[in-house]
Amino acid sequence: MRLTAGRCFKQWTGDDSKALMKVYIAAIEGFVPAEIVRTLRALLEFCYLVRRHIISEKVLQEIEDALAQFHKYRQVFMSGNNPVVTTFSLPCQHAAKHYSSLIRLWGAPNGLCSSITECKHIKAVKEPWRRSSKFNALGQMLRTNQRLDKIAAAGVDFESRKMLNESCLSSAINMLARTIASESDNDQNNTGLDLPQQTASILGDNEHPVPDDAVGLLIQVKLSRTPQRRRAHTLPALAAELGVANLVTLTRCFLFDQYHPDDDHDPTEIPLSDCPYYEGRINVYNSACARFFAPSNLSGLGGMQKEFI
Repeated sequence: MRLTAGRCFKQWTGDDSKALMKVYIAAIEGFVPAEIVRTLRALLEFCYLVRRHIISEKVLQEIEDALAQFHKYRQVFMSGNNPVVTTFSLPCQHAAKHYSSLIRLWGAPNGLCSSITECKHIKAVKEPWRRSSKFNALGQMLRTNQRLDKIAAAGVDFESRKMLNESCLSSAINMLARTIASESDNDQNNTGLDLPQQTASILGDNEHPVPDDAVGLLIQVKLSRTPQRRRAHTLPALAAELGVANLVTLTRCFLFDQYHPDDDHDPTEIPLSDCPYYEGRINVYNSACARFFAPSNLSGLGGMQKEFI
C-alpha cells in the first residue's frame, strides 16, 4: 500500500503493519466510536489466534468467537447517515470464514501469511530488476532467474554427490600448510623451546612448519619476512626499550600457559619460579598477517578472513 499523504511513509510494509497492530487500539481509543474499537479489537484477536504454532479445539472456539464478534461490530461502518462502505465483499475478510475448517483439515498455518508472495516478488522481480541495465529489462530479468535456478539445481546436485560436505576452510588450511612447509627454519634452534602443538598456532616465517594433516588449525599469524635489525634482541633489552618493566615476567607466564594448556589454576596463583625462563635471542617484527576462520558478512559462512596487523 502506497501512502501519498501519509506521515513520512513512502510505502507501508508488512513489518509496519505488525508494529502498528501492537499500539493501534490504544492509539484510537477515545477518538472513534466504541463499536469501531470493538471491531478492531476482535479482528486483532482473530489475527493473533490464527498465528499460533499450536491450535487446539479450545483455541479454534476462541477463533470462531472472535470472528463472530468482528462480523457483529463491523456493521458500524455501514450504519449512520454517512456510511463508510456499502458492502463487505472483501477477499481477505471472506477468507477468514474458512480458517477454522481449514485448520481442522490441514493443521495450524504456523505463521503463514498471504504476504509470502511479496517475498517471492522481491527475489523474482525486484532484485533481478536492480541487477539489470534498466533498458529492455524483461529479458535480462528472465535470464537472471534462469541462472539462479541453475545454480540452485547445481547446488542440490553437488550436495547429493557429497561435494559440499566441507567448506573452503580445509582447502585454505592445506594451501597455508604447503606454503609454510616450503620455508626454512632458522630461528627454532636458537630458542631451545619445543612448544606443544596447539589448535590455534602462531607461526612466523622462520618457525616450525605445520604438518599436512593439521586439519584442526583455526588461526595462523604469519610474521613479516624481515625482522627489524636495530631493535633489541633479548627480553630484558626489549623491556627497557618498550618501557614495560614486567615484560620478562609476562613472557614467563605465557610460556607456562603454552607448556600447560590444561592447567586450571589461576595464573596469579602460579609461583614465578615454576614458570620457564627464556634467555635466547628474539627478533622484533613490525607487521603480521593473521588468517583465521570467521563466519561473517565479509568472509562468508565458510570462508577465511585475513587481517594485517
